[in-house]
Amino acid sequence: MRWTALIGVAALALAGCTTDGTGAEQAAGAATLGQTPQQLVAARQAALHLSGAAMGNMKAAIDRGDDPRTQAYAARGVARWARALPTMFPPSTQGIMPSRARPEIWANKPDFEAKAAAYAAAADALAAAASGGDKAAFAAAHSATAATCKACHDLYQVPQAR
Repeated sequence: MRWTALIGVAALALAGCTTDGTGAEQAAGAATLGQTPQQLVAARQAALHLSGAAMGNMKAAIDRGDDPRTQAYAARGVARWARALPTMFPPSTQGIMPSRARPEIWANKPDFEAKAAAYAAAADALAAAASGGDKAAFAAAHSATAATCKACHDLYQVPQAR
């Protein structure tokens, strides 16, 4: 099985994604599954890690000159995760450790949600570009998606210890 397919499936399973993309089921799902805040933090950390791995694999495919359609499944998985992302930060998870989430996520929720919406829009464009097969469009969409990740991480994620 290709790693990108495995990553996409795992990220979707961890995020509790549904097919409609509204986020309503994701929010309701987390509450009704009886997840503890610690479990929710662990799930979001795993899904964020898998999303990063998928983005890295897509970048490697771009650098190799691969057909973007080989990355369509992974790109759709990233897009679905991007729509679920804001639901993975309920107030009950603030301060749960270990976590690199900064308290500003909850203090400035409207900005965090706006950045998450920008990520989702960019990831949707990434998935469309991958499906379309245009290498230049896929590379540009990947760069745009990565920029939305960075914009959020710069403000809302504690830098990783080196």
